[in-house]
Amino acid sequence: MHEVKLSDGIITLSPLRLDDAKAHLTGEDELLVRRLNGGPGTREGVEAYIRHCREQWDTAGPLRAFGIRAGADETLVGTIDLRFAGEDLAPGQVNVAYGLYPSWRGRGLATRAVLLASQYAAGAGGEEAVIQVEPENPASAAVARRAGFTPDKQTHGKNGTRFDRYVRDLRTAPQ
Repeated sequence: MHEVKLSDGIITLSPLRLDDAKAHLTGEDELLVRRLNGGPGTREGVEAYIRHCREQWDTAGPLRAFGIRAGADETLVGTIDLRFAGEDLAPGQVNVAYGLYPSWRGRGLATRAVLLASQYAAGAGGEEAVIQVEPENPASAAVARRAGFTPDKQTHGKNGTRFDRYVRDLRTAPQ
């Protein structure tokens, strides 16, 4: 696997590694479990997911899962995933999903991660980035807006969950 490392000087994005499992489980809270993970993580489950993510990198699959890292020691502070194919995505669209661990929220790190991941997605052929946010999550909607996304429409997930959808054209430079 070609090791990807993206940085803006404050945060670094790099593929998730097996040794991230403990930090991920330690950082997990109710918001991440409910909005991103689908249930509380276990060491075995997180390690299986990370192996799947690594396989996706190795085979150029549609998923690119990054750890969001901060500081000189590149502490894992959250994750950001890009999906280049999936339900409700048109050709050229890339879904962006992100989450920070509680002690790292409110510092602008998620916005930085979305900007870096969007640059990667554009370089990998993505034409439009999509972020889906539950209306009850104004902090995530604010991240989308700060990263140059604009409101698009409301959608519903398979389980009936309502989402506000934000989009950003990746073919133009960010403002």
